[in-house]
Amino acid sequence: MVYLELTESYLRQKSLVQQNLDSYNRFLEEKMQEIVEAQGQIEPQVEGYLIKLGKIRAEKPMVTEADGSRRPLLPMEARMRDLSYTAPLFLEMTQVVNGVEKRPEDVFIGELPVMLKSKLCYLHGKNHSELELAGEDAKDSGGYFIINGTEKSLMTLEDLAPNRIMVSREKDKEVVQGKIFSTRTGFRGRCTVDRSREGKLTVTLPSYNKSLELILVLYALGLDSEEKVVSAFGKEKEVHNDLLLNFELNPVKNKKDALETIGKRAAPGQPVDYQLKRAELLLDRYLLPHIGVTQKDRLSKAYFLSRMSERVILVAHKKRAVEDKDHYANKRLKIAGKLMEELFRYAFGFLVKDVAYQIERANVRGRRMSMFALVRPDALTDRIKYAMATGNWVGGHTGVSQPMDRYNFISAASFLKRVTSPLAKKHPHYKARDLNGTHWGRLDPNETPEGPNCGLVKNLALYCEVTTGIKEQAVEATLKKMGLTMRV
Repeated sequence: MVYLELTESYLRQKSLVQQNLDSYNRFLEEKMQEIVEAQGQIEPQVEGYLIKLGKIRAEKPMVTEADGSRRPLLPMEARMRDLSYTAPLFLEMTQVVNGVEKRPEDVFIGELPVMLKSKLCYLHGKNHSELELAGEDAKDSGGYFIINGTEKSLMTLEDLAPNRIMVSREKDKEVVQGKIFSTRTGFRGRCTVDRSREGKLTVTLPSYNKSLELILVLYALGLDSEEKVVSAFGKEKEVHNDLLLNFELNPVKNKKDALETIGKRAAPGQPVDYQLKRAELLLDRYLLPHIGVTQKDRLSKAYFLSRMSERVILVAHKKRAVEDKDHYANKRLKIAGKLMEELFRYAFGFLVKDVAYQIERANVRGRRMSMFALVRPDALTDRIKYAMATGNWVGGHTGVSQPMDRYNFISAASFLKRVTSPLAKKHPHYKARDLNGTHWGRLDPNETPEGPNCGLVKNLALYCEVTTGIKEQAVEATLKKMGLTMRV
């Protein structure tokens, strides 16, 4: 009886899909603007001409009738008329011609699907009687979209935690690998440190398919002497012995030689200047981009690689256990707001390229540069609607957007709390399908399908809440003020 009262009280205060609503609202209020600011400006291949991007805003959902009139669109009407429940997006654009800024213009750039009961929805904050007046079920939790009249829900995706070191033994048990999925503003790169049976340490990074010696990379990043390298590692004798072996295999003696060696391997046969630029690009942009992508971040990357290598060595000597990939501390859930952020980043990038192309074409033909003629809203809208309608998402994921299961109220509630794994259902993945102790209180141990999807499709527990994330910079600044050194 107490349990029933507790559940009833909890559900009165919290929606079943509160995490989806919170994450979508955060996407609207913060992430959308961050994506625009990361782009900053559009620079077409037209001399002395560029476009500065400013504030982006979304209005409430509207419908344009056949006679050209516009009026508010409620969810029930969208369902009945097979319309998409979308909001118009407007972006502030400023033309800059030969360094002179023109007056900013508020340009319509496309439409964004609106999550029901989010802050952008007409149903947000409505009471029981107001919802019934709008033709809605007062007990409906929201948290889904309406695309072409069909109710669509975004599946929560389970993935390995980004920017976190994971050390494992490879299949032959002789190679120990420390890997990290380094993620920064839409880019996700897999960086690894491998230790062979003999103790040789190598580094692999995205955009270059061969491994590089660890000491070579550390020298190139700024730890350009044996004393500096040793000081970056711990005092364990196993670590010291492996370092001595790798110093013997080191082909260079200073930072300049290290950069030249990496450049020769990455761009063989090219001029020396180009090789150096290629080496610097690999180290700055592709090696651990979550730490930074500028030259001043290289030393931080060197210390991070040192910590990574130290953990790999200790695991190889059985002084430390390998990480459990199925432990839920090593997992992250991509909920609706994060998925919409990824999709909007992709669609907005396409819009920017299209605007640049339209400007170049107008310039060649000698036409007047009018922002309302240059911006094609369909470039953004079509890509977002296609992903929402088909479920084919950015990054090659399929089945992300699925039609709502309206068999009954409980099946609809369960559907909105579904969690799917990116692992292929054809492969065994025994450990990934097993019930882990860390699922307690987070995932429902009983609700999973039979057959090939068993253990790969799960459901969040009734009281489970997913946090939508915070800004890391504030936490890092506080830790530094407290004088804490961060060991990974």
